Amino acid sequence: MTEEKKENLEQKEELEQQNVAEETQQAETTAAVEETEEVKAEAEPAVEAEEAAPAVEEEKAAPAAESEEFDWDALEADDEGFAGKKKKELVDLYDNTLNTVQEKEVLEGTVISMNKREVVVDIGYKSDGIVSLNEFRYNPELKVGDPVEVYVESLEDKKGQMILSHKKARAVRSWDRVNDALDKDEIIKGYIKCRTKGGMIVDVFGIEAFLPGSQIDVKPIRDYDMYVGKNMEFKVVKINQEFRNVVVSHKALIEAELEQQKKEIISKLEKGQVLEGTVKNVTSYGVFIDLGGVDGLIHITDLSWGRISHPNEIVELDQKLNVVILDFDDDKKRIALGLKQLTPHPWDNVDAELKVGDSVKGKVVVMADYGAFVEIAPGVEGLIHVSEMSWSQHLRSAQDFLKVGDEVEAQILTLDREERKMSLGIKQLKNDPWQEIDTKFGIGTQHNATVRNFTNFGVFVEIEEGVDGLIHISDLSWTKKIKHPSEFTSIGADIEVVVLDIDKDNRRLSLGHKQLEENPWDVFETIFSVDSIHEGTIVELFDKGATIALPYGVEGFATPRHLVKEDGSKASLEEKLDFKVIEFSKGAKRIILSHSRVFEDEKKGEDTAKKKAQTKQTAKAMKAVKENNQEKTTLGDISELAALKSQMEAEENKEK
Repeated sequence: MTEEKKENLEQKEELEQQNVAEETQQAETTAAVEETEEVKAEAEPAVEAEEAAPAVEEEKAAPAAESEEFDWDALEADDEGFAGKKKKELVDLYDNTLNTVQEKEVLEGTVISMNKREVVVDIGYKSDGIVSLNEFRYNPELKVGDPVEVYVESLEDKKGQMILSHKKARAVRSWDRVNDALDKDEIIKGYIKCRTKGGMIVDVFGIEAFLPGSQIDVKPIRDYDMYVGKNMEFKVVKINQEFRNVVVSHKALIEAELEQQKKEIISKLEKGQVLEGTVKNVTSYGVFIDLGGVDGLIHITDLSWGRISHPNEIVELDQKLNVVILDFDDDKKRIALGLKQLTPHPWDNVDAELKVGDSVKGKVVVMADYGAFVEIAPGVEGLIHVSEMSWSQHLRSAQDFLKVGDEVEAQILTLDREERKMSLGIKQLKNDPWQEIDTKFGIGTQHNATVRNFTNFGVFVEIEEGVDGLIHISDLSWTKKIKHPSEFTSIGADIEVVVLDIDKDNRRLSLGHKQLEENPWDVFETIFSVDSIHEGTIVELFDKGATIALPYGVEGFATPRHLVKEDGSKASLEEKLDFKVIEFSKGAKRIILSHSRVFEDEKKGEDTAKKKAQTKQTAKAMKAVKENNQEKTTLGDISELAALKSQMEAEENKEK
């Protein structure tokens, strides 16, 4: 016979025993009632006899008063008799054996039996209730006899069984319990239901509380899933009354104990002490070591004498290793540890014969804008400054010459064993181009250069590595007026140059570009002579005048007064007009133009010719007058002279 059948039989036997007890009580009550009726029946003849006796006495005693009629109803209603008292005692006894139980209320009961699926709870009612065992997952230690709270869901189901719920009972009273646990700092039990973002969901008194990942343990958790389905002890650390959120912590239970352990361990620490520890966590900046209840940190710079990019190149999780205590803080409980300090410093093993001027080989381990660090032996590094990478005076970044991982050969420039510092140079292994600058880059020689940088006054170019020069902005073009070198060329472009001057002491070259061609102003002097007229295009207008593009790529300048056209309007941008040269300067490379002078001078020439003709006519008239004065003047002569005089006066007024 299976255990389940045995349990069912046991439950049936208990129910039968209860039914038997109830039947027995009913039988006793029935017997008591029957006994009361028998007593009543025995009393009836006596009553009849008593009734007969007064009647005889009435007959005998005529003057006697009328006898009162007997009240049978009062006798039957009399509860003072034996049968009435017995019945009342039995009813009270039966009622007191049962508690008054109502549905939808929370009561405390006692576990009387358990099986794999259900728990039977006695709440003092006529029948026991059944609760699913799943509702006690948080309490695996539940046993027969333990008090539990239950919620009465139904006094009797279809099978006549009372249905109880422990989960609902916990939910009704759980919020008060959680608040009490927080106020009293109590330790409570909970069941970890599942994992969620950032932590776990814990069943506490039927409430789903949040357990942050950082509050599970004092050490980092690698596998959260291993905690799902476990029962653990917690402390309530935070409650949001508005949203009814609860936060619990398991870490808080063990922190107090660990804090005491830390104090004991730190009180025994000494600088320089060597301890064994276990790698607890590895970060980008260092390694946390568990020293047996207290943690210490090995900074990445204290892991190895050589440079490393990440601590996992040296250690791994759960690895046991010896460390040395470098420093500790009693107040903040911080312990600084070292690993490399357990081995001799590499500088102590550097070749004693190594000196300034020697060549060494190494590997670039770190790059910076100002230089590169080269490791010539584990833990022994030297700095190659960017100025020692090339003979060039042009400013560049160290990344233009080297990168991490490059194998390089360099010369020792300085060596300080006490300070454990070394400076190196690469350019010293190459010939200095300035030693032969006069022969290779003499004045007047032409070369192809690369534009490296711009300034407002010129262009810096590199003829070859280590040989830089400057092209002044005035030496870029014979004809164009350049405001900034970027208008003429671009960085990285090739440009032909000619050496104009050499400053060997300051390692400078003066270069030119326009000198590659003959000076066109020698020719322009004959073409753009003063008073010559040329067609030009206005390419730029500004407050002080305009720039005019002339033939052969040369430009001229005209003031606003010389831009007025014959009809009185001003010349506009991109307009083509005739311009007269009013000034030419070969040395200053300047041509001053005027459009107004073109038509003004033409008109002036016409007026001069007309005036000359009038002067001749006047002279002829005066000669005639003189001849007439020698002869007798007639009326006609006087009229001719008057007309001539009026004409001359009119012309004079017109000129004025």
